Amino acid sequence: MFISFEAGEGAGKSTQARLLVEGLRAAGHDVIHTREPGGSPLAEELRSFVVQGEPDRMDAITELLIFTAARRDHIKRTIQPALDAGKIVVCDRYLGSTHALQGAAGVPADVIDTLHGMFCELIPDLTVFLQMDGQVALERSLSRLTEAEIKEGRFEAKGKDFHKEVCRRFEEQCNARPEWQAVDANRSIEDVAARIFAVVEEQASFPDQHLARAV
Repeated sequence: MFISFEAGEGAGKSTQARLLVEGLRAAGHDVIHTREPGGSPLAEELRSFVVQGEPDRMDAITELLIFTAARRDHIKRTIQPALDAGKIVVCDRYLGSTHALQGAAGVPADVIDTLHGMFCELIPDLTVFLQMDGQVALERSLSRLTEAEIKEGRFEAKGKDFHKEVCRRFEEQCNARPEWQAVDANRSIEDVAARIFAVVEEQASFPDQHLARAV
């Protein structure tokens, strides 16, 4: 099973992806925890080109091409081999973030889908979308950036209007795509994690008691 997490900056996506991985492993499942951009040696190298530097260091099409190259290597080197081996893959960001971020920067959705279909193809079985007011989430993210995150803060620096449009595009995808499941991220970390575990159990038909014990 391939599970991706999507959300605007500051909604708790990385924390919740980690908690799900921990819960699945505690329940005896073999899980690969990965991220985008990144997740393979080459993709991690490409990551620095898009998440570091000034916001205007490249245009949205250049970003898209780099993201697509990184994702192709990520799939070939990490995701597909894990799925072929019967493992669960949990990915922090995936195609939904491309539609939201590069879409907000002006790239048409059909261009993104065409590139993905030509070179990547793979779509998650389940996308967990953490819903939170975009302004609240962004302020939370900016207030707690670590030194490493500041270095990779190119997208955070794009401004409030950009992030408002990003959030709108996430919502749009969630309403249009049946594999997306929205979870209210305004609740406590524990409540959000419990809801995500319930969604995953339902989608994957895991025995209810397994993940419940792991919360």
